[in-house]
Amino acid sequence: MHRIFIPFLLLTFTTFQSVAQQNQKPITISGTVVDSESGQPLEYATFVLQNADSPDEVTGGITDLDGKFEIETPPGKYNIRVEFISYKTYSRQGQLYDATTNLGTISLSPDVAQLAEVEVVGEKTTVEVRLDKKVYNIGKDITTSGGNVSDALGNIPSVSVDVEGGISLRGNDNVRILINGKPSALAGFGSTDILQQLPADAIEKVEVITSPSARYDAEGTAGILNIVLKKEKTLGINGSINATIGDPLNARVTSNFNIRTEKFNIFNTLGYFKRKPPGNGFFDNRYLTDLSDFDRIIEDRDINRDDNGLSLNIGMEYFLTEKSSVTGSFFYRWSDENDLTENDNQRFMDGELSSRTFRTENQLENDNSYQVSFNYTNRFNDEGHELTADFQYSYDDEDVLTEIQESNIVPNTDLLARENIYEIQTQDDILAQIDYVLPMGDAQFEAGYRGTFEKEVSDFQLDTLNIGTGEFSTNRDLTNVFTYRENVNAIYTQYGNKYGKISMLLGLRLENTELIGSVDSTVDGEALQQIVGEDVDLNFDKNYLGLFPTVNLIYEISKTENISLGYNRRINRPRGWFINPFPSRSSRTNVFQGNPDLDPAFANAFDLGYLKRWKKLTLTTSVYYQRETNSFERIQEETGEITSDGIQIIRSVPINLSTNERIGAEAGAIYNPAKWWRLNGSFNFFTFNSEGTFNGVDFGAENTSWFARMSSKFTLPKKIDLQLNSFYRGPTQNAQTENKGIFSLNLAISKDLFKDNATVSLNVSDVFNSRKRMSLTQTPTFTSDSEFQWRARQVNLSFIYRFNQPKEQRRRGQDRQGGGDDDEGEY
Repeated sequence: MHRIFIPFLLLTFTTFQSVAQQNQKPITISGTVVDSESGQPLEYATFVLQNADSPDEVTGGITDLDGKFEIETPPGKYNIRVEFISYKTYSRQGQLYDATTNLGTISLSPDVAQLAEVEVVGEKTTVEVRLDKKVYNIGKDITTSGGNVSDALGNIPSVSVDVEGGISLRGNDNVRILINGKPSALAGFGSTDILQQLPADAIEKVEVITSPSARYDAEGTAGILNIVLKKEKTLGINGSINATIGDPLNARVTSNFNIRTEKFNIFNTLGYFKRKPPGNGFFDNRYLTDLSDFDRIIEDRDINRDDNGLSLNIGMEYFLTEKSSVTGSFFYRWSDENDLTENDNQRFMDGELSSRTFRTENQLENDNSYQVSFNYTNRFNDEGHELTADFQYSYDDEDVLTEIQESNIVPNTDLLARENIYEIQTQDDILAQIDYVLPMGDAQFEAGYRGTFEKEVSDFQLDTLNIGTGEFSTNRDLTNVFTYRENVNAIYTQYGNKYGKISMLLGLRLENTELIGSVDSTVDGEALQQIVGEDVDLNFDKNYLGLFPTVNLIYEISKTENISLGYNRRINRPRGWFINPFPSRSSRTNVFQGNPDLDPAFANAFDLGYLKRWKKLTLTTSVYYQRETNSFERIQEETGEITSDGIQIIRSVPINLSTNERIGAEAGAIYNPAKWWRLNGSFNFFTFNSEGTFNGVDFGAENTSWFARMSSKFTLPKKIDLQLNSFYRGPTQNAQTENKGIFSLNLAISKDLFKDNATVSLNVSDVFNSRKRMSLTQTPTFTSDSEFQWRARQVNLSFIYRFNQPKEQRRRGQDRQGGGDDDEGEY
């Protein structure tokens, strides 16, 4: 529980000085405390200053976010001591200080002998507050054992994960997801599907960045979630193996292996999963016009999945000198997914059953991704003067075949339609980045460049069965190849300093965004234009140049209390599938069509926060405001077309609404009422107002909602841990749809075995099977009342074995290590 629950009150600030000393001008003693292995600053280390001639006279303080301390005292002879839990004490006796002195960098080494005692006192807190972010350590959350990254993110304050795995931050789903500070194939280039395939135990911590500094990409109006993966820094050979079996079938094996010497560090994670998570849905659609042969259709869906996949991450860091290193890593992911959706349709007219059909949709998806990364780091000194350079290439290939068949059951049994949809989507991404950090006394200057160059190619083909001839023919009106490029070049600079109790970080980022789209289709130009709209430019080249300022301030009321203020400007760039003008269908009656006229959205955001620490309680609160222009909204409308059996075809399309204003407040608390009991809770309340029209229809909406979570963890005798996590998201709505509230509860129990080298855990996700989305959509022409469950209740049994890595050492390593860009944007 160091860093936040360190017993500050052990130090007493006594000022018993002689009259002669009172007449002397005070001097200042300062310095910086760092970890001897990683060079990372140690926050909340204790600096003790003891009068050598009068040992009862003691003063001192603790280090700040950057490991710095500064003490004012009369001149004299002192004994000094620097202490930090689980580290060896640094001490010097009888030091004479007659003038202001900077002790420079003090390196503390880990003290393995103290680790067992640290575990008795308690664990490290799950939150650290930095100047521009909150850092959550989720490595000890046993409710996510055997789960995936999406499960882990669902337990992070400010973050919510919907029933389909969609991630939002403070209720806003335009969140940028980074891996080790960079866009990555691991994060799926904006898709959250891949996060459901990566194991949760590969994560060291998650950084919630609601006021990103200029060093970060300006993408993501809600902010950034940076997932920092584990990379052990302990010397020698060590690692772990984690195996999970669950019901419904969820089998997963993950191994972490690490070799660390004085010259190199080799790290590796290998994982395999096989799962069959069932889902279901129920839709009651009522049609209010005479275009359809039916006025009501009820759909009852069962979703059966059979997915398996493999992921490999291997890398090596080579230390050129004591101050410089090069790191290379390779990531590969393969998955084979077979999802079968069975849909029982009942069609009514005037309350009477007219017909009943049965529809199957069998989707076969093969996905291959790989990523190569290189990093060069040169730390010129121990004061933070450094240069880093990064290059990363990522490639993703998704090959999807969807077979759709629909047949009549009532009043007769005959085949209605068969379709085969072939989709091949490739994406390659190049990232080049260089960052320079220059400390200047108490100040710090940073500058850098980042270029990202993405290319998406979507190849779509629809084959339809001619029932009369029994042969498939290609629908030339919809078959197409769409190529989309997004090139972003950015330079930034930022300056940080501390003036007394005020710390500041000011930054400015200049970004140029180029969006290029082109269509290759067999449809003639006039027919294609009718499909997508008369005024839509199918082949476009758009260019946007923007400045993105950031301001982050912290006023330190005391060592345990501060106020923060943040401002930043952000951008939301449309992804390729939001731009692709060709309709793609999830069924014969529902199509999604991208909008090539979609422009980026821009947002200005303000955040006012407050932090207070007590001995057993940490409280964080914030109030935030965001105004977004050209905000995206997905709307549904009739196409004016009907299927061969008389059902209206409905289209979903993204549009730019004029404005979206969001106001909210959140609070989080960590409370340790006893050594064996830890509580962690958060509450987020927000309201937003959007305005805009499309095709003469007003899609403006107002919404007030909230979500809350509570975690309670108990340390029981015999090394048993018990944990409960609960979550509730209040009702939400947009221009057309109202969603009811959702409650879920997760439960887990674990026990350490074999002298703490192993842990067995049992967890139940969604104990009451209540994680369902229930919504009502209303338009002038139809209504839809639905209930959807992406994944049913899950029970997992997990076993982890650690070799050459006892539990206490593993925790210390996680607490101290850094990830790729762990310190980005800090001052």
